[in-house]
Amino acid sequence: MRTQVAIVGSGPAGLLLSQILHQHGIETVILEQRNRAYIEGRVRAGVLEQGTVDLLNEAGVGARMAKQGLRHEGFDIALNGRRKRVDLAGLTDGKTVTVYGQTEVTKDLINARLDAGGMVLFEAEDVAPRGFNGDEPSLSFVHDGRRRELGCDFIAGCDGFHGICRASFPKGSIRTFERVYPFAWLGVLVDAPPPSEELIYCRDTRGFALFSMRSSTVSRSYLQCTPDEDLREWSDDRVFEELQRRLGKTGTVNEGKVLEKSVTPMRSFVAEPLRSGRLFLAGDAGHIVPPTGAKGLNLAASDVRYLATALIAYYQSGNESLLEAYSATALERVWKAQRFSAWMTTLLHNTGRDGFEDRIRLAELEYVLQSEAALTSLAESYVGLPF
Repeated sequence: MRTQVAIVGSGPAGLLLSQILHQHGIETVILEQRNRAYIEGRVRAGVLEQGTVDLLNEAGVGARMAKQGLRHEGFDIALNGRRKRVDLAGLTDGKTVTVYGQTEVTKDLINARLDAGGMVLFEAEDVAPRGFNGDEPSLSFVHDGRRRELGCDFIAGCDGFHGICRASFPKGSIRTFERVYPFAWLGVLVDAPPPSEELIYCRDTRGFALFSMRSSTVSRSYLQCTPDEDLREWSDDRVFEELQRRLGKTGTVNEGKVLEKSVTPMRSFVAEPLRSGRLFLAGDAGHIVPPTGAKGLNLAASDVRYLATALIAYYQSGNESLLEAYSATALERVWKAQRFSAWMTTLLHNTGRDGFEDRIRLAELEYVLQSEAALTSLAESYVGLPF
């Protein structure tokens, strides 16, 4: 087998890259370890920056998002029983975010690729990138019980944090930066309306909480917990009781059938560089952000935008300058998003380790909520920095 760009991973990064390249006549093959049902069933983040929405529309996969997505012009921050609205649109000259689940983005992209005759090989196992620091990169893999070889011009590693692509970089060629947080999120998906039409970020003496949604009738909420939290100790009644305690008198938590319950660890991670020869990393393969700032999917989209632009330039004119610059260009935006995500995370969570530090963060949050300049800075990063 041979293609122009071989893509490892069928998450949003790999699928979006394949879709954009297809629009410009560039052939791709996607190799995915999991089956389609698993990929389409994963519940993930769902707050899209305006730039991500624009990119999905340009890629021709925005029709369902336009009908079902929830456009938000702001969100609330609740602090010990008080609520303050952050006017995103007013503070950023009309920029907004859209709530549309990553699961739905993935479904839209898979359907678009398959409808166009794109090759997505699910259950491709034992994938091994080869020769990417030379002129003839390839991927060895097992599919339908047969060992196969896929030759290509370039490899895009979109296979997530635990994928093979980053691990295949030559020893000593990559540097990693990481912070592991001493808390996690207990997340619940509930068949009930959210307590507000917009997101509520809540800091309380009992810990952080986030009240989000997947639609106007399905809520997605999170509670700060310990990384080793035992879900068996969290009955549905206990979850709803704790959510209401942290929201306080500023709103009412609607109870309903719990559709999904999970614990999400919190970490920041960056790998540098995002390129080794003809192998490029995009999305979670190269970086992880804590979900507080809603940047994970959006950073994957921005990586894809830069990488797709560079590959299109190469195939249209032979110009390799954007490919050479890809890692530095993508990482500049990645680190700005890391800064914002780490700031939001430390600002809104209780560490329980140092009373002085917690009081400083509380004072900073009070300042942010009272300062238009600080709120503007928050809003600019939340809706997405320019590409």
